Amino acid sequence: MGDIHRLVIEHGRDKARALVRPEERTLVDIAADILADENQHLGITYSGFCLTSLPHKKLADDVPWEKRGHQVTLLVEPGRLKVNGKMKLFGVPYGARARMILIYLQTQAVRTGRREVELGRSMRDWLTRMGISVGGETFRGFREQSLRISACSLKFFWDGEDADVFEKGGIVKRGLIFHDDLGDDRQGTLWNDVVQLDETFFQALRDHPVPLLEEAVRQLKDRSLSLDLYVWLAYRLHSLSRPQPISWPSLYAQFGAGYDQMKHFKPRFVQALQYALAAYPDAKVEPADDGVVLYPSRPPIARLLA
Repeated sequence: MGDIHRLVIEHGRDKARALVRPEERTLVDIAADILADENQHLGITYSGFCLTSLPHKKLADDVPWEKRGHQVTLLVEPGRLKVNGKMKLFGVPYGARARMILIYLQTQAVRTGRREVELGRSMRDWLTRMGISVGGETFRGFREQSLRISACSLKFFWDGEDADVFEKGGIVKRGLIFHDDLGDDRQGTLWNDVVQLDETFFQALRDHPVPLLEEAVRQLKDRSLSLDLYVWLAYRLHSLSRPQPISWPSLYAQFGAGYDQMKHFKPRFVQALQYALAAYPDAKVEPADDGVVLYPSRPPIARLLA
């Protein structure tokens, strides 16, 4: 457990905030909310998303996305959907909102054991629980990311003994389309009532789910890099049997998209890692001159799926 968590435990939130620098007070708030979380709601993501990630910023609509992680490569290609009677090209999903939509879909699919995920009020309730007010610009942003997720082609290429496990398909087979009208008699239904996940993706998700703490996802909802680091640590740390050094070149290759030079990436990574660790009290990660060292740690949530 890190120094921020010890401060909160020993002194409480308010005193801990007074003991740290102003720029560290958000870390105290995150740590305090995580430690105070009694519900321990479970979130789920696919292991491939723990080792790779979507882009943080918008790409040109016709540009594919390729990201290499530890023994896996993610390829996401733009696709087309018919909207208002016309075929339209949608670019690759990106940013924190796309990640939040995917975590919700994956969590519900694994929880129910079904490819069909009910949306409508349940999705709105979940977004509200995540501290997201869906309306205006936020609504438009989530609508755009839902269309991008629906249209794209997603492939994971695994190395070694797991090679070729998941090399085709998308994420959503049908249904992830926002309604344009928030004021109808369905009282705020956002999407069609049911989304059906792609069968290949659903099977891969069932075979390789990674548990997340929902409160941690809520705390990091506006910090896409920190959220990526959190899910990466959730997957890597509990599977380690000994300390694992990770070099700066490896970190840059996995998380450095959008940074032209290592010197610009390093401070941003260090800052994002602080937020991720604040949301994961049991994570044991230490800085090193040539990167970071990961240590065997408890998973962020030990409770099994009901």
